[in-house]
Amino acid sequence: MRRITELKDNWRFVRNAEDAGEAAAVGGTPVSLPHTWNAADGQDGGNDYYRGTCWYCLHLEMPALEKGERAYLEFDGAAMTAEVYINEEKLARHEGGYSRFRVDITEHATGKDNRLAVAVDNSDNGSIYPQKADFTFYGGLYRMVRLVIVPENHFTMNYCGGDGIKVTPKVTLAEKAGEQPSASVTVEIWAEGSAKQVAVTVAEETKRIPVQDGYARAEFILENVHLWDGVDDPYLYSAKAELEGGDAAETRFGCRDFRIDPQKGFFLNGRSYPLRGVSRHQDRAGAGNALTSAMHREDMEMIKEIGANTVRLAHYQHAQEFYDLCDENGIVAWAEIPYITMHMSGGRENTLCQMRELVVQNYNHPSIVCWGLSNEITAASAVNEELLENHRELNRICHELDRTRKTVMANVFMLETDSPILEIPDINSYNLYFGWYLGEMGQTDEFFDEYHRTYPDRCIGFSEYGADANPAYHSSSPDRGDYTEEYQCLYHEHMLHMIEGRPWLWATHVWNLFDFAADGRDEGGKHGENQKGLVTMDRQTKKDAFYLYKAYWGREAFVRLCGRRYVDRAEDMTEVKVYSNQPSVALYVDGRFVQEQTGSRIFRFQVPLSGTHRITAQAGECRDEITVKKAAEPNKDYLFVKERDIVNWFDKEDFHADCYSVGDTLGEIAKSPEANAIVQKITEKTASSRGDVAESVKDNPALQRMLQRMTLQSMLKQVGDLIKPEEIRALNDALQKIKKVSD
Repeated sequence: MRRITELKDNWRFVRNAEDAGEAAAVGGTPVSLPHTWNAADGQDGGNDYYRGTCWYCLHLEMPALEKGERAYLEFDGAAMTAEVYINEEKLARHEGGYSRFRVDITEHATGKDNRLAVAVDNSDNGSIYPQKADFTFYGGLYRMVRLVIVPENHFTMNYCGGDGIKVTPKVTLAEKAGEQPSASVTVEIWAEGSAKQVAVTVAEETKRIPVQDGYARAEFILENVHLWDGVDDPYLYSAKAELEGGDAAETRFGCRDFRIDPQKGFFLNGRSYPLRGVSRHQDRAGAGNALTSAMHREDMEMIKEIGANTVRLAHYQHAQEFYDLCDENGIVAWAEIPYITMHMSGGRENTLCQMRELVVQNYNHPSIVCWGLSNEITAASAVNEELLENHRELNRICHELDRTRKTVMANVFMLETDSPILEIPDINSYNLYFGWYLGEMGQTDEFFDEYHRTYPDRCIGFSEYGADANPAYHSSSPDRGDYTEEYQCLYHEHMLHMIEGRPWLWATHVWNLFDFAADGRDEGGKHGENQKGLVTMDRQTKKDAFYLYKAYWGREAFVRLCGRRYVDRAEDMTEVKVYSNQPSVALYVDGRFVQEQTGSRIFRFQVPLSGTHRITAQAGECRDEITVKKAAEPNKDYLFVKERDIVNWFDKEDFHADCYSVGDTLGEIAKSPEANAIVQKITEKTASSRGDVAESVKDNPALQRMLQRMTLQSMLKQVGDLIKPEEIRALNDALQKIKKVSD
């Protein structure tokens, strides 16, 4: 039998050393695993964010090995590259920060006390993904390391970090009422040593089968099979294999059938099962990516609380603990590699290696339904033959290793929908941020409707959408770019309504469930952080939008008053918004009944302000309460952007609806040569300051079409202080003198 020892404690961390000998000689800092050196600076970013090589050193006590036994070091994750040394001898190098790998140390760790040194490097390079992306590239031994001793006859330890046991269930659904589903289950094992037989047990049935050339295969039939049925019933079976005179291995699996219909969306076990959920980055405040099991469980509890039934595990292979949690809780998972943003000519082999490791190590997880080939890979790369061939090979590898799941891509919004790259994976999804980075929220509806109309036989999903919100910022008139909780709510209210009307979207994933570190960012009142999460990075604050999704998806009755952090309000009449999954909500102000509304999910009340008020919402047995105050002036602590003049274009008495204004779309204005010439003068000014954006627009017809649907006013908001309020006012006055061109 194998012996496993966690190497959690007594490591020494050395920041600067030239080689393994120097690292072993330096005292260093005592640390325990998991550990990252970017736990703080990875979130704060700036000049303190360290990317380079650091060392982890340990005195490794080796037990005596019995005849034929072999000893391995097993690393669950070392970011981004790792070189492993025993007694100053280099034994292995692994490239990729998110997957498991093993190192055979049998012939090298011969004494009782051995010097183990691991050089871990997260520095910039041109061949190992990721290198360009909107998240922090942590360094460290941030997952567990183990000493694994296996008997002479053991399951293979040397192939892509896998366990040497592969389980493939194939479900036959019941065709008639009263019939029960069945499943055929194939168990394959790969072994090393001299074992001639292996005993395989599934559902209390044991079969003894021969091992030939290190390979064995057993098949089982499960009548009246208990299905893995998503969040309703995530039932798991186990498969156990015991080698003659040697090793034993056990894995869990689930029996489920799924299909994806371009017109009707996702089906699980024969029934419509719309996938509606969130994306997750693995890091959190104070810990970086060095998470404990308790932290993983806390994340899963929030996914369950919000009522999601799917999670996109972005943008890399996640910890085995989390895939296990997805299995146990019935959360359908999208798993992917960090082939992201920018294709590197020198990185092809690394993408293929990371994909092999992802599939081999995670094949038995029933929660996973698709393998992600890449994310927004055309954001900084042209669609050329090299890029296409890399994706074809990734797609081929996925189907060679796994004939049961789909391949998928998450595409950047500016990718042309007729691009040949969209034809490579089995299914596709798009990342769209209309209403946040550019344009209007309604352009999301238009994009998907046009895509579905043009390609009715393609499966399309919504892989990213979101708006940043800092819980400190609030407004009674929220607007794009203000980072308020209120705008984030309006954004997600629109997107949820859009999604509900399009059941053919095979899956939708909010970006993101949690705020996460992004060292390159400095915005929204925080440095080094992407704030699109529905929950703050420390998991302590659930933003109001979290409860909007809970109202749509959650099963447990609840009521939630929005705006509890928006206490000081300068308006005389304020809107009080309530989210609930109950059919009616009653509102009380200072203990007095105000109104009861019947509705669905979103309830809005108008409340006059005169002092400090206690506001209570009641929905059945559920109750929530907040306090708001009448303020003489807006609380400037709630504002991210400095106040400036607001031009209310359509409140002017002399407004001419039959003439152009900044409220018209760029496409409408382009119909008039005279109006378009005026607009071009001011857009040239912004283009000269934002040459990168101008170049991307010039070379991208899809982006040009999207911009045509933007209002001029919306575009001008995005350029900030480049265009002064008086210039916008003069522009509007000039357009108001030009009659609209009729279609």
